[in-house]
Amino acid sequence: MNLHNASWSFDGIAEEFESHIRASVPYYDQGHDLVCMYSDFFVTDASRIYEIGSASGLLSRKLLDWHASKPALQLCGIDPVEDMIEHAQAQTQDPRAQFICEDVLNLQLDPCNLVVSYYTMQFIHPNVRQQVFNKIYQALNWGGALILFEKVRAPDARFQDYSNQIYNDYKLAQGFTEADILHKSRALKGVLEPFSEQANLDMLARAGFQDISSIFKWVCFEGFLAIK
Repeated sequence: MNLHNASWSFDGIAEEFESHIRASVPYYDQGHDLVCMYSDFFVTDASRIYEIGSASGLLSRKLLDWHASKPALQLCGIDPVEDMIEHAQAQTQDPRAQFICEDVLNLQLDPCNLVVSYYTMQFIHPNVRQQVFNKIYQALNWGGALILFEKVRAPDARFQDYSNQIYNDYKLAQGFTEADILHKSRALKGVLEPFSEQANLDMLARAGFQDISSIFKWVCFEGFLAIK
């Protein structure tokens, strides 16, 4: 991994991505389980699912397995990193899946029942992030849903300080050294730009979503369900 100042990239890390992210994101697999369970309310046999930022394809594969009884389901994973797409394609044998290497803003999304963004929007530059939310809302069928998991900033400096300290303690407990944590933080400058809970809610509302609920929360990590 390139850990120089403001230089973080997902290129070339597909093989180690899953082990790294599990150590970095609390309840990573349990969040996948929640996505699968909530998907039951929106996915029918003829449904189309998009995963934006599909990375290694792990969550896409879990969704396909979860809905194994739906042969007409279609799932499309979208990721701008070629290495990730190649890994996802190699690991996914299900004919209902396809993976596209592209920026989501360059794609025309077909009508769909479910869109999943699992810790992805935080890596999309703030000046185009609203456009992605808008595109998702427009593609969803009425009654369809966006399941959004994000790292979130606290509402003020005191709570942000608490959050940072607790999260650093968590990473130390996972085996990261203090140097690892510092280097990763420096590498993510300008690359990872999380918004607050309220800012995420505001962007969802501007896109058109009115029915929004928080479905997961651990310190600075939150999951949202937004229904069209």
